[in-house]
Amino acid sequence: MSLLSPLEHLRARLIGAWRDRAVSLKALSFAAVGLINTAVDAAIFFFMLGFVTSSLILANVTAWLIAVTGSYVMNSLTTFSAETGGQLRLKDYAGFVGSGLVAVTATTLTVVAAAQVMPVWAAKGLAILVSFAVNFCITHFVVFRARPDAAEAPTPPQARS
Repeated sequence: MSLLSPLEHLRARLIGAWRDRAVSLKALSFAAVGLINTAVDAAIFFFMLGFVTSSLILANVTAWLIAVTGSYVMNSLTTFSAETGGQLRLKDYAGFVGSGLVAVTATTLTVVAAAQVMPVWAAKGLAILVSFAVNFCITHFVVFRARPDAAEAPTPPQARS
C-alpha cells in the first residue's frame, strides 16, 4: 500500500463529509461540548487551587484529565453517537486523549510563534482556533471515524467441509 492511498482516502472522506454538511453540524455540537468542557476545566482548576493544592501543574493536569474525560463521554453520546453507537470504548477514549495532547501541542506552538508578531491575547485567541480545528479534525476523522456497517463488512471465507 502506498503512502498516497491513505491520504487520498482521507481527502475523499473530507470532500464527502463537506458535501453532506455533516461536518458543520458536528463542529457546532463539538464546540458546544467544548464550551461545557472549558467551564468544567476552569471550575476544577480553581477548586484544586483553592482547596487541594498550591501546585499549578497538579491543578491543571487534574482539571484537564477530568474535563477531557467528560468531553469524551459527551462527544461519544452526542456529537459522534452515530459512529460510536452510543457506547464508550477504552480504545476511543485513548485516541480522544491523544488528540487532546496533539491539540495542546499545536496550541502551545501557535501561541508562542504568534506572540512574536501580535499581542499575547490575540495569539491566545488564534491558538484556541487552531486547537479547535486540530482537535475536531483528529476526533472526527481518526478517533470517531465512521466504521463500516456489518452489511458492508467483508464476509468471512466459508469453511471447507
